[in-house]
Amino acid sequence: MSFRSHNLGSNQCAAHEARAHRQASSSSCYSPQFPCRHRQSRKGRQQMTGPQSTSTYIHCSKREVSANGVNGDKSSSAANNDAGHADSPRKHSLATRLLHPPKVTQDPYGAVAPPLYQTAIFDQVSAVRCGPYDYTRSGNPTRAQLEAHMADLEGAARSFAFASGMAALSVVLRLVRAGQHVVAGDDIYGGTSRLLAQVAPGLGIDVTNVDTSDPVALRQALKPGLTRLVMLESPTNPRMQICDIKRLTELSHEAGALVVVDNSILAPVFQQPLALGADISMTSATKFIGGHSDITGGILSVRDPELATQVYFFQNAEGAILGPFECWLAMRGLKTMALRMRRQAATAAVIARWLAQHPLIRKVNYPGLPDHPGHAVHAAQASAGGSLLSFETGSTEASRTIAEEAQLFKITVSFGSVSSLISLPCYMSHASIPAEVRASRGLPDDLVRISVGIEEPEDLLQDLQQAMQKAMDRIGMTAQAPAADSQLTAQTDREQELLERVEVLEARLQLQDKH
Repeated sequence: MSFRSHNLGSNQCAAHEARAHRQASSSSCYSPQFPCRHRQSRKGRQQMTGPQSTSTYIHCSKREVSANGVNGDKSSSAANNDAGHADSPRKHSLATRLLHPPKVTQDPYGAVAPPLYQTAIFDQVSAVRCGPYDYTRSGNPTRAQLEAHMADLEGAARSFAFASGMAALSVVLRLVRAGQHVVAGDDIYGGTSRLLAQVAPGLGIDVTNVDTSDPVALRQALKPGLTRLVMLESPTNPRMQICDIKRLTELSHEAGALVVVDNSILAPVFQQPLALGADISMTSATKFIGGHSDITGGILSVRDPELATQVYFFQNAEGAILGPFECWLAMRGLKTMALRMRRQAATAAVIARWLAQHPLIRKVNYPGLPDHPGHAVHAAQASAGGSLLSFETGSTEASRTIAEEAQLFKITVSFGSVSSLISLPCYMSHASIPAEVRASRGLPDDLVRISVGIEEPEDLLQDLQQAMQKAMDRIGMTAQAPAADSQLTAQTDREQELLERVEVLEARLQLQDKH
């Protein structure tokens, strides 16, 4: 079965594209545009010079970050970017938009890399008038650029950059009041489970965990008038279960609940929850956005401007913002995200097929495999199987041996790095979940999770082969393992070639439709 074609995320519905360019309402006390050469400021001491004397030095208010830029920014206005406008140019693919973000801050010197405003405070115009920025907790031009870029990619009214994914989800939980109810999956990230199990009750919030791959189970858990929030993952972490985001969102909205989707495993490159109806998409910047395991961050992308205003209030009030340098690194990571993720997903598909044939492996969890229970639903809402997979061996000793003997797979928590990673979730990322709870949710101790990097596929297969052979020797198992050779990895190159051809054909079809 083929995956839903997103043209790397570009084929959003017109309504969502319009939202991506909608200005957020402003409560800024001061939001001017300054000439590039002669920025008007206190005593004229902030004079700026540069070769582009006719350009506009654009500022984004700390209260006015949007996917489109700032109020009055004609260079990035909806009239220029709205794909539904009859006279506007064709909407570029997501892969191209990763490299060409909307501008909300403009360097008068025309630097190709976005400027880094590594500052905590900003000199003000006067003692009685505040400028576009005053304090980095409330707003920073570097963070504004990242947030505008993510809003464009996600089809959001606004996006917000936090110090971590959990900081982002903590703000989402702030949208729920005491006495209200939250429904979440029963196979979710360990940090999310800890937040809901140990923090939410102290806030007077009731939480119900259900199997979100079953719409009936979700419907039964919803409490109309009380359920304020439904928290979804698809695929789930670490068992890679799939839920029908569109269907569950419809059910949740009927009950009056908001829906947030943790989209960290697929990011907007492979899946776009807001286009499927979700209210908030959370993507860990630590994973594929940064891509190099050198930042920690989380992004909330919000579909509705009024809801976005609430999210901004909590971001500013509680202050768990992403620092300017981390924002700058995230923007650098975005440029190569499509290339990295496509390579990683193609290799993961090869590894998953190889594992499925291995005698040591009892079960492989990867939605790109045709026999995965959620394969059809996943293929309808995502454009690739992703690069995260998990498997069971039936022996904790064997699983531990695989993790420790693999040479190219680093034993770490997290995923989404250019380097391949391996872990035993029950002892690492999900260790905070009590053992009896893990057992009741079907999370076995022998589960191994792999995050596939960008290494040569054949090297990764051969490394897994030798590690699994040692695991078999340790538990006294004798069986013939499948070969790990170039015949398997050749499929990766072929898949990559086909993906590129599909992109070209989609671009041509879009052009034909326009004319």
